[in-house]
Amino acid sequence: MAEFTLELNDDQKQVRDWLHGFAADVIRPAASEWDEREETPWPVIQEAAKVGIYSLDFYAQQFFDPTGLGIPVAMEELFWGDAGIALSIVGTGLAAVGVLANGTEEQIGTWIPQMYGDADDVKLAAFCSSEPDAGSDVGAMRTRAVYDEANDEWILNGTKTWATNGGIANVHVVVAVVDPALGSKGHASFIVPPATPGLSQGQKFKKHGIRASHTAEVVLEDARVPGHCLLGGKEKLDERLARARERAKSGGERVKNAAMATFEASRPAVGAMAVGTARAAYEVALDYAKTRSQFGRPIIDNQGIAFQLADMRTRIDAARLLVWRASWMASAGKPFDSAEGSMSKLYASETAKAVTAQAVQILGGNGFTREYPVERMHRDAAIYTIFEGTSEIQRLVIARTLSGMPIR
Repeated sequence: MAEFTLELNDDQKQVRDWLHGFAADVIRPAASEWDEREETPWPVIQEAAKVGIYSLDFYAQQFFDPTGLGIPVAMEELFWGDAGIALSIVGTGLAAVGVLANGTEEQIGTWIPQMYGDADDVKLAAFCSSEPDAGSDVGAMRTRAVYDEANDEWILNGTKTWATNGGIANVHVVVAVVDPALGSKGHASFIVPPATPGLSQGQKFKKHGIRASHTAEVVLEDARVPGHCLLGGKEKLDERLARARERAKSGGERVKNAAMATFEASRPAVGAMAVGTARAAYEVALDYAKTRSQFGRPIIDNQGIAFQLADMRTRIDAARLLVWRASWMASAGKPFDSAEGSMSKLYASETAKAVTAQAVQILGGNGFTREYPVERMHRDAAIYTIFEGTSEIQRLVIARTLSGMPIR
């Protein structure tokens, strides 16, 4: 019988410890400054590029870890450092996943390197799916892509919102409607190359948390992209649309769209981000409870505090196990028959909100000030239950998967 283990191997431990050191020595000391500035922390990203963390090679190594744990281990350690800065470092990854999930080998080899650049010339990428009137309801998407056969170009028009690195990215991956009659099944993803006329940054958002991560609207006005920038290619798209039309006529099984495929692949990674933030807040609260004295003894001696810490640690470990399970399943090619990816994201994100709130409470008045990091961690944690599918959407996905109902 094969041995069952949850212990990381030596290589994984080495990467984990290396990332933890970078998070402790580089990310954490800069966290408060960039949160206050609400700007992209270019010096930190460049430092990450110099040591090899912000690079295609690093993410490829973690992505192709045969156990599936490379990415979640990396995300947990970086977000343990600081969520806003870490998101600036890993935000390009969502666009890269979009290309990996839907692109041809040639597109993967051409565009993903351009998303990162190198240590001397750092680049960014943005994944653009949400719209002002189409967030969780991807079927309401309005951004259109019309094919100009004479010039072999696609013409994109619309406005995207909540785009990490939107407008400042070197490469944008844009999800657009190519056949409105098919609803969410009539979507496709496009690479918008650097300096494409017609693409511009709209509103930059002033946010409650993850302030060091740039979030903005992306406006597309007759933006023309070459035919080879359609992810997967025209032939594959035409075949997929034809199948979708036939199934629509016969009421047959659903077809997943490109945006949903990207989100399904990334949800366990988002869960790992939430675990990192939760763990960071728990550790601050634990240290504080051991050293803060009231009524002549450390406050951890009070059962009310000790039990909170026990619950916090239990939830964090449970969330990590769900993330690891989903990540292993994805790596092993096992289908999420019970929406295990959504389960991991749901539980981990709710855990991050709950644990950071408890950490603020344990620190009392100090926890409510910016002198202690739990205030920032609590603000940052709110995003995990919102982006890449709200908690309500995760519950809907889980419920419909269990019942066999279609996920639109």
